[in-house]
Amino acid sequence: MFEPTVAAAQRMDNPARTRILSGMTYDSDILIVGGGLNGPALALGLAQVGFSVTIVDSLSEKIRKNAAFDGRSYALALASVRLLRAIGIWDQVADKSQPMLEIKVSDGRAGEGPSPFFMHFDHAEIEEGPMGHMLEDRHLRRAFLEAVAETDSITHLAGETVFDQSIEADGVQIALASGRSLTGRILIGSDGRNSGTATRAGIARSGWGYGQTALVAALEHDLPHNGIAHQFFMPSGPLAILPLPGNVSSIVWSETEETAAEFAALSDADFLDVLRPRFGDFLGDIRLRGKRFTYPLGLSIANQFVAHRVALIGDAAHGVHPLAGQGLNAGLRDVGALIEVLSDARTRGEDIAALDVLERYQQWRRFDTASLALVTDLTNRLFSNDNPLLRLGRDLGMGAINAMPGLRRAFVREAAGLTGDLPALMR
Repeated sequence: MFEPTVAAAQRMDNPARTRILSGMTYDSDILIVGGGLNGPALALGLAQVGFSVTIVDSLSEKIRKNAAFDGRSYALALASVRLLRAIGIWDQVADKSQPMLEIKVSDGRAGEGPSPFFMHFDHAEIEEGPMGHMLEDRHLRRAFLEAVAETDSITHLAGETVFDQSIEADGVQIALASGRSLTGRILIGSDGRNSGTATRAGIARSGWGYGQTALVAALEHDLPHNGIAHQFFMPSGPLAILPLPGNVSSIVWSETEETAAEFAALSDADFLDVLRPRFGDFLGDIRLRGKRFTYPLGLSIANQFVAHRVALIGDAAHGVHPLAGQGLNAGLRDVGALIEVLSDARTRGEDIAALDVLERYQQWRRFDTASLALVTDLTNRLFSNDNPLLRLGRDLGMGAINAMPGLRRAFVREAAGLTGDLPALMR
């Protein structure tokens, strides 16, 4: 059911909100399909530079706003924190976040402990501060909802879905399940790996599954984590242990599909019994907090990020393995780049939805996302096996990197999202 906020409904009834350009009537300059995280971030950034935006969100506002603790969280790189601060979000959630002060990467087998060769990255090796922050999903979503509701130039249509879209010479039109239609100058797909926006635009995808499933949960533990994130590579897949405020950590545990299905079906007590040999006792006793989730893992990249009057961001453009925690960070880079491209194009008097304009965004983001996909894919393949020669090679490699301050610093800057061609909102 269509559930606009009161403020949004008032804006939709106000004829001053409607723009007429090139003979076509626009409800908003920009239509965004997808109300998760990247979509609202893009809407807020675009509104700041003077665009009117409509977000079509399949979930109701009540569901998004009333989410309880469930352990789902994000590792936000420093560059992403900068963007969130620039669009007015970070100050609303900073006190609920946990700085990541160190990252420890090791290799080993369950129950045997890590290899003596490891990588240790400390935020003190860079001048900018913590490499990033951990933040729960519920806090970030609520902050976005509140900011969107307070922004006059954003209309948020909650509990609504798109079932058709048409691209005209001077605009786009989408048909909603409620029976109404909306028009705009450009359509942005922020609707996930199974993006209907991409499919309807004729954009195909490439990729493959990893035969792995991620088990996601939050744990309470007796000892403090001291802001240290851990990545423990095992033959069946990596286990990430990520610090949250207090004596709480989030885990993302990748296992083979068959084993993950068995573990997911266990009781909480039995699940902890199979987790403990892998987790270790360095944080004392562990207890589950909240629900457990599972996510199939694979690589999925859109063959194009743009089409005529259409652009894709976030998972709609690229979905990678979560081992580096870079999914949302890559999406926010898309957001920063697209805001900059569209704002610059309007300043030059160009049609913001022209294909040559949108191709600037694609060119900017394509290499970065392809590189991220390649690195995460190769890393997962290199470490998710028990080949003794590969084990020796990767352990010696980690030990060598750890012994070189210059290389270590480069990895810290990469983890902080400070490398590559950054959008202005992240600089």
